[in-house]
Amino acid sequence: MKKSLHVAICGNIGCGKTTLAGMLANQFGWKAEMESVEDNPYLEDFYEDMKRWSFHLQVYFLNSRFNQIKRIRESENSTIQDRTIFEDAYIFAANLHESKLMNDRDHKCYLTLFESMIQHVQAPDLLIYLKADIPKLIAQIEKRGRSYENAIRLDYLKNLNSKYDDWIGSYKDSKLMIVDMNNTDFVNKTEDFSKIVNRIDVEINGLFS
Repeated sequence: MKKSLHVAICGNIGCGKTTLAGMLANQFGWKAEMESVEDNPYLEDFYEDMKRWSFHLQVYFLNSRFNQIKRIRESENSTIQDRTIFEDAYIFAANLHESKLMNDRDHKCYLTLFESMIQHVQAPDLLIYLKADIPKLIAQIEKRGRSYENAIRLDYLKNLNSKYDDWIGSYKDSKLMIVDMNNTDFVNKTEDFSKIVNRIDVEINGLFS
């Protein structure tokens, strides 16, 4: 039997990943590896000028995520991770490149770094995808009130959602659990959080059966 679990939560900006990760860490006694947002030195600049700062931002996230994975692999404790390294490359960097916000040279350099790292990365035991439509994402982003996120464009969120649909639709690297966030309020409704916890229990038990 495995000593520890690696559970990861993925999803678009504003879907509730960080909040759920914290709640599940408390519920199951897991260590939480949170996305480096507040201390990211490029994030505000990125939203003001995506084209100029996209490469810097993505390399910062890539390095941060790889260091998280190293800690997860070395830990004997079960861990829940707020976003995966796969999303960095397959969703965010890919979207920036296709949107002409990251040039070919920078994207090629980024992928070279990613491909070097990914040789040392294993998929999480369970991937939880928080699926949310654009109105839900916008409401959540407005509610948390980060001033720099006011610059997020609607088409940027739509393109990311499309990328997530494609990636999740073909995901086969580990167990996958999809939560429809459009009809879920795990923060204010105890029954909604309980449903998620119960589903995770079933998935985890299946890993050891």
